[in-house]
Amino acid sequence: MPRGARLDSPGTLHHVMVRGIEGRRIVDDDKDREKFVTRTGEIVLDTGTSVYAWALMDNHAHFLLKSGNPGLSGFMRRLLSGYAMYYNRRHKRYGHLFQNRYKSIVCEEDAYFKALVRYIHLNPLRAGAADKLSALDRYKWCGHSVIMNRRKNNWQDREYVLTWFGDKEADARKSYRRFVKKGIVLGKQPELTGGGLIRSMGGWSAVKAMRKTAGELKGDERILGSGAFVSVLLKEAEARIKYQISASGMEHQIQKEIESLCRQEKISVEMLRSGSRRSPLPGLRKKLAVKLVAQYGVSLAETGRQLGVSTSGIAQILKRNKS
Repeated sequence: MPRGARLDSPGTLHHVMVRGIEGRRIVDDDKDREKFVTRTGEIVLDTGTSVYAWALMDNHAHFLLKSGNPGLSGFMRRLLSGYAMYYNRRHKRYGHLFQNRYKSIVCEEDAYFKALVRYIHLNPLRAGAADKLSALDRYKWCGHSVIMNRRKNNWQDREYVLTWFGDKEADARKSYRRFVKKGIVLGKQPELTGGGLIRSMGGWSAVKAMRKTAGELKGDERILGSGAFVSVLLKEAEARIKYQISASGMEHQIQKEIESLCRQEKISVEMLRSGSRRSPLPGLRKKLAVKLVAQYGVSLAETGRQLGVSTSGIAQILKRNKS
């Protein structure tokens, strides 16, 4: 059965898995690991991608991310091709390093965000690379230690992750760690590494029970989420294909939105981006942040750049807007 096209729109939440070809190693030592992580960070910052969780293992890697303007495919192409060239040159080898097609699952954020962060960050513990949670707190090749504030990483959006666990940094960090600890006994959780109706609903028995009461449910192997989420996502994907806007066209459209709202409020774009909190700037930034992220799929980092606000500031604006 042919594989479906990727659902690859900027601002989409993806669980991405990359594996070495035929299960082989993608890193041999800490120098390789450092190169992979450093290259990831450079491309994250360059593309406006938001990374919330990651784990680098010997023969595979996981990411939970929201794609920036180049989309997931642009981000992954730069990361994997550049790293493979480095690895082959250093180890005097030829040919493919990664499986030809990395796996990406579009995820329903409200239902799966916390579980996916935990699942990805527990990878080193499940594999024995870290022997206990206190060791994972300091483990260098995984985003958990960054969220625990044991290591610094300027490209990982730890602030947005912590907003899911509390309003104050220290309390949120403790709540996050308790949540991670509870996940240790859950094992591999295959429902978090693939889409499709059965996995999204929690097993075949759950699907059958739901069908008795809700009729036909929508499923797609590229998506981890409810039937309603799958249906909406597929409709949006069809619309994007039909009315696709180029990257330059999208940038032009975003600028038009910002300039138009600034004119209505009789405020210059420079003032909007100045960081000033005098009225009506906070309300205008909120209106634009919601529109750029929800309507145009702009990443939190890029939205922050456009509005003169930090990535964590945009995350807080969106969180307050939901409540």
